Amino acid sequence: MIKSTLLVSALLLALAGSADADGVTYDVTVNTSSIAGTSGSLDFQFNPGPLATQAANLQIQSFMPGGGVGTAVSTGDVTGALPGTITFDNGSGYNDYFTGFTYGSTLSFLVNLYGPAVSTPDGVSTSGSMFSFSMFSDPGGTMPVLTSDTTDGYAFTVAINLDGSTTPTNYSSELTATPVNAVATPEPGTLLLFVLGLAGFALLRKQQSACC
Repeated sequence: MIKSTLLVSALLLALAGSADADGVTYDVTVNTSSIAGTSGSLDFQFNPGPLATQAANLQIQSFMPGGGVGTAVSTGDVTGALPGTITFDNGSGYNDYFTGFTYGSTLSFLVNLYGPAVSTPDGVSTSGSMFSFSMFSDPGGTMPVLTSDTTDGYAFTVAINLDGSTTPTNYSSELTATPVNAVATPEPGTLLLFVLGLAGFALLRKQQSACC
């Protein structure tokens, strides 16, 4: 009986720990009214650093184009298609989602970064990973627009650091990026699992005291 109680309690505590939402999400909105009606392209990348890089994942969610999404090309570890969810991992050296786009007055999306590099940094890796978002005024992706970055043409980037933190960089005066959950928060049901686990251990101690 005591062994069974111990096993169930340990399982509940483990489930409580695994139920944490350990991702970091940024809510990105871009005012594209100055180029509304023009045809161009959007580029999303999520790439590992040049040295040993811990596994990480990223999703583009809740994409609201405010315009028209055209033909897309994916390279590397990328699945999905806009305006649905796009999922990346950093298992390949170059992971890119590039799509034609007709601009409206605004566009918005969520960037969710998660995985071991965010939730459980290993302390061994020597490179982080980086997400980048770029906008172009031509379908071929050679003329960056709405950005001050004249070198790479990025409008917004997020770096995953070696300690699991993230560093956003905004290169566009027309773009806002708001962290939604920069600190891990319990998902619904996590607290209940934790309480049940503790209750199980309390019952175990009571049983041990009664029999000794």
